[in-house]
Amino acid sequence: MKEKKHSKKAILPRLVPREGDPQIVRVGNKNLFFKDMYVTLLAKPWFQLLGICGAFYLLSNLFFASIYYINLDGIEHATGFADAFFFSVQTMATIGYGRMAPITLLANFVVTFEALWGFAFFAFMTGLVFAKFSRPTAHVLFTDVAVISDYDGVPHFKIRLANQRHNRIVDATAHLILLRNVVTKEGYTMRRFVDLHLERNHVPFLQLSWTLLHKIDENSPLFGLSLADMRNQGDEIIVTLVGVDETLSQTIHARHSYLADEIIPGGFFEDIIQRVDDHVEVDYSKFHTVRVKEGF
Repeated sequence: MKEKKHSKKAILPRLVPREGDPQIVRVGNKNLFFKDMYVTLLAKPWFQLLGICGAFYLLSNLFFASIYYINLDGIEHATGFADAFFFSVQTMATIGYGRMAPITLLANFVVTFEALWGFAFFAFMTGLVFAKFSRPTAHVLFTDVAVISDYDGVPHFKIRLANQRHNRIVDATAHLILLRNVVTKEGYTMRRFVDLHLERNHVPFLQLSWTLLHKIDENSPLFGLSLADMRNQGDEIIVTLVGVDETLSQTIHARHSYLADEIIPGGFFEDIIQRVDDHVEVDYSKFHTVRVKEGF
């Protein structure tokens, strides 16, 4: 059996996509929506989650309204499908205004089932919304670009990040990883993770900003590597941050990545921290500002 091999020029999409980048689409995998519904819904954006909940609520009421409409005589004072629908809404929400009521055995049976369904539905949605509200999210700002410039006379790869919340990230730990596309002798494109060791990868707490430094010496995977080489190889440098939110006392995660076109040689980040009278001022308007030293 012949297998299709990747071209040696094949470049895989970035692992940590930015806004507007192509997303990773999984094909040939089983649909686990119903088996893993809770996690799937929890991962949805708010507008999608509320839209799904609203649509499911509407469809549920339409379903029960159709049953009531088939046996409309079983609902007192109901004259049409609209009455059947709003009777379903009242039943599911256990409102009971008093005008419409079930008067037959079949109608009472459907009301009983819908009431149980309503309890389960609202309990599930309440738990889902509460879990999404209480789930910690990291508000960590990364510079749009990374820079390569001297630090103590040695070239360093530099990234700046900052905590956007007015609290601390306790026990913050950062990792820098080079994701490299490697073509085997058989012609397959593989992804290899290579650690880029940081001068310091841990701080007791992160409140202001933090510049990550990776020394580019003989032991660095970036040594002797040009931006053109990185671009041709499809290299991606990934930075991850893990810490504990001081307010929520829960672990948070943040990540970002840089391609060759997002690295500026000879660049220096503009200083954003200064002491003013009796306080420290952080100017986030200069956070992404880079000064370039000519001739680097």
